[in-house]
Amino acid sequence: MRFIDTEIEDVKIVEVNVFGDRRGFFMETFRADEFMAKTGSRPFVQDNHSKSAKGILRGLHYQQEHTQGKLVRVISGAVFDVAVDMRKSSPTFGKAVGEVLSAENNRQLWVPEGFAHGFYVMTDSAEFVYKCTDYYHPESEVSVRWDDADICIAWPLVDGELPQLSGKDKQGLSFKDAPKFS
Repeated sequence: MRFIDTEIEDVKIVEVNVFGDRRGFFMETFRADEFMAKTGSRPFVQDNHSKSAKGILRGLHYQQEHTQGKLVRVISGAVFDVAVDMRKSSPTFGKAVGEVLSAENNRQLWVPEGFAHGFYVMTDSAEFVYKCTDYYHPESEVSVRWDDADICIAWPLVDGELPQLSGKDKQGLSFKDAPKFS
């Protein structure tokens, strides 16, 4: 595994070695010892899997309590994946970093606790899997507007069309109004 720095020091791209031949491939997608040494993360307690159609945008989400670090990857299709620093004491507070994750590039993104997270589906569909450091706690979930001008994310919208959003994401808070971490 290779851990690659992004513009936000705590957010990492994780590249894995893929061994393949005419029969197929093998890749090790996670190793606790290497991952903990590079990120200092808590152990993962929950795995999630979602499938979405082209043009769906999920996020930007985080939990105020039971905060979750997430190791995310795509097993089918491609997404533009985004992490936004919600930690007031951080030198990168309010900054966003985005990466294309796909079944072809096998890249993963480590999104630490204290970050809002979201993704936009760029292909006909995408299957997205991720590990979490805490359990889902819907009572403390916050949704920040995907198009907030203070964050200014350059989403690669397909044909320039607005994304499809869930009801809670349509009601997302502005970055200014969203609760922050200390």
